[in-house]
Amino acid sequence: MSTKPGSKSKKATKPTDSLHRKWSSEVVDGVERAASRAMLHAVNFTRDDFKKNQIGIASTWSNVTPCNSHIDGLARQSEAGVNTGGGKGVIFGTMTISDGISMGTEGMKYSLVSREIIADSIEAVVGCQGFDGVVAIGGCDKNMPGCVMALARLNRPSVFVYGGTILPGCISGVLAAKRLRKERAEAIAGRNLDIVSCFEAVGAIANGQIDDRELALIEEQSIPGPGSCGGMYTANTMASAIEALGMSLPNSSAQNATSPAKLADARAAGLAVMELIKRGIRPSDILSREAFENAITVVIALGGSTNAVLHMLAMAHSAGIKLELEDFTKIGKRVPVLADLKPSGRFLMSELIEIGGQTPLMKMLLEEKLLHGDCLTVTGKTLAENLKKVRAYPRNQEIVRSFANPIKADSHLVVLKGNLAPDGAVAKISGKEGHLFSGKALVFENEQDALKAILDGTVKKGHVIVIRHEGPVGGPGMREMLSPTSAVMGKGLGKDVALITDGRFSGGSHGFVVGHITPEAALGGPLALVKNGDLITIDAQKHELTLGVSDDELAKRKMKWKAPKPNYTRGVLAKYARTVTTASLGAVTDLG
Repeated sequence: MSTKPGSKSKKATKPTDSLHRKWSSEVVDGVERAASRAMLHAVNFTRDDFKKNQIGIASTWSNVTPCNSHIDGLARQSEAGVNTGGGKGVIFGTMTISDGISMGTEGMKYSLVSREIIADSIEAVVGCQGFDGVVAIGGCDKNMPGCVMALARLNRPSVFVYGGTILPGCISGVLAAKRLRKERAEAIAGRNLDIVSCFEAVGAIANGQIDDRELALIEEQSIPGPGSCGGMYTANTMASAIEALGMSLPNSSAQNATSPAKLADARAAGLAVMELIKRGIRPSDILSREAFENAITVVIALGGSTNAVLHMLAMAHSAGIKLELEDFTKIGKRVPVLADLKPSGRFLMSELIEIGGQTPLMKMLLEEKLLHGDCLTVTGKTLAENLKKVRAYPRNQEIVRSFANPIKADSHLVVLKGNLAPDGAVAKISGKEGHLFSGKALVFENEQDALKAILDGTVKKGHVIVIRHEGPVGGPGMREMLSPTSAVMGKGLGKDVALITDGRFSGGSHGFVVGHITPEAALGGPLALVKNGDLITIDAQKHELTLGVSDDELAKRKMKWKAPKPNYTRGVLAKYARTVTTASLGAVTDLG
């Protein structure tokens, strides 16, 4: 049973046994390792370097996406920090994909799969090369849980560095006046833009609210440079969760990608991992049950992405910590949503950074006894010690509310169960949509067909859009549904229709949406049995997702049901489908 927030954590004991060259010595020491040393001489090792701790720096750099396009520079800063601290930094690469670019296409099926590939690849390199510690740097959202899963499995002194958030895009008044009609130029000039602005513009153009010229302007100006998507979407959510876990340095989650603060954070991480080696501190000393409770608390207070549920279940699995869907419900009953951040709120992460970032919020939560202050972190200090000198947010700021005036009195992440989701589903209920929705099912067998029906007007007020066969096995890969949810908002139907799926949602999604439905349709879950016109009820207060069909009728439908043929029979997607667990268990592929 977990301790209550504010009580002493069992993991707060600080180890003191040095881990100096525990792993690298096996690779480079002794006459018999001459060949190994010879190969390392060719990659700029000196004889003195063989006496140092070797630190692997896992870089997710790539020009595939702006989220990661600057991470090579951060990796070099971490290398410099390691070297300054007396170690030998070795940069190696792992992969990334772009959710934002592949969204709504067949390619998006590789997104969640990439989390497993990243974790496996970091584990493989570090394990093979005998690195004594690791700095892992991630940008796009699957990078982050993938990195932490690897660090937990390896259990070597480690620090995670977030690549940082993107700055907002903006259309200048001059540019708007030059290319748009006067009334539209006045409406959009000076407004902050991000990637979700583009997705919602697709719905707006289908609804006749904007024209091609305005869409082109939004497209051109929304992404001004490097960094991860700018709201409290999945990347910023996971960075915030990992900081709350204690696996990154204070405020690493709340720094702009192209800032001196982010360069300093990356360099400091290199120094920090050297100190962790000296003190014998490993991820298993940090990733306690209480640390995961802290992370869940912070994600709720920030109004974070539903993907946090999936990823934290996976990270806890890698760390050997028991975490279940019900834990999100228990913690959610006592933790309010305090941050007014996009997608459902008004502000971007860059604006939270301007008023102090995440640490003042964590100090507020600690003072309310909603965090375990005795959890150890990668600074070598406890969470409470890290927050001791943190200043409060400025007076009159509007981004983070007080406990007396929350955005929502309890969690926006609502775990639902019922005859349509016996093993659970996850809803994102900000409160702006209401807490109850009941409507007639409109069923689609994939995301693309649903998007087409939203844009062409087939979807109407009162519909519950059902998108199935998009689960971990059925997709395979559990695609995010930012395209259809954004189209719903762009069409002005945000409060009038609901969307449910065995897939999942981007952190940019908002509206009455339910994902992660388990068992999924491809495995014969009740979602596979839904027909057009069936009554579906989403009750966020009772935590229920109900199909208005009798048990007898469902049994008859199940008798006629046949498992669909797999969409892929070879390659990484086929392998993933054969090995992945359900969403309620984190959709992991290492079953140890």
